[in-house]
Amino acid sequence: MTLDTQNGNPPGKFHFISGLPRSGSTLLSAILKQNPRFHAGMTSPLADMLSVLVAEMSSKNDFSVVVSDVQRAAVLDAVVHAFYRGFRGIDVAFDTSRVWSGQMPLLATLFPESKLIICVREIPWVLDSVERLVRKQPLNVNKIFRFNPHVNVFSRAEALTDPKGMVGFSFQTTKDAFYSDLAPGRVLLLTYESLTTTSKASMQAIYKFIDEPWFEHDFEHVEYNADEFDARLGLPGLHTVHKKVAKPDRVSILPLELFNRYVNESFWLNPRNNIRKVPII
Repeated sequence: MTLDTQNGNPPGKFHFISGLPRSGSTLLSAILKQNPRFHAGMTSPLADMLSVLVAEMSSKNDFSVVVSDVQRAAVLDAVVHAFYRGFRGIDVAFDTSRVWSGQMPLLATLFPESKLIICVREIPWVLDSVERLVRKQPLNVNKIFRFNPHVNVFSRAEALTDPKGMVGFSFQTTKDAFYSDLAPGRVLLLTYESLTTTSKASMQAIYKFIDEPWFEHDFEHVEYNADEFDARLGLPGLHTVHKKVAKPDRVSILPLELFNRYVNESFWLNPRNNIRKVPII
């Protein structure tokens, strides 16, 4: 696959990846990109770009009165296709953003055949994973906590789970998609536990969900990194995928009180909550 900004056709199909941080979205993308027909990667700016355009074509702008819904849809569609036009030899593009889970109506309007794969992981283990990254950088501060050096494990957990925090925001948008009347047939929840323990079966279920022929993936040699991006955030390793797909076998470093505070927040574990019959693997 090569990038050509002058030529090339955009992919014929678009699907979207979203969900909780530290829940396997980068790992999923690293596996998917082994298929030469697919493009996948870490979080892209596309969702934020569309959000800005939607706002500027709305009543926020006085000139919105001369922009019809047909024009709005055409502009947004053109941006998506232009964004991926430079990648040649691709049939399917998977775009990743935590924003997508909260944009079901937009995705259904622009790409009615698209699927949304939402990566989830039990909340205490999401917090545990972030905390481990933070503790590996005792001589640095990071953007996630607004470069504040005066924080601790409890204040970090509160900042992450705040509705505007990295975990809290994605948690709410994940629930938005999970309970949406647009979810049936469009949304699949992929648990971190399944992806890392029954990798092949999980990927086969995803291929079936997106109606694509199976590609034999190599789960022993999966690698991905975004070192420059992670360094800018002050959290090296945030998007690093190690060679072999495996679930970490470890005890949480969170204080027990803090771990237990969030242990019942993983709503997808309760079958009674799945009112839209969303497939969960």
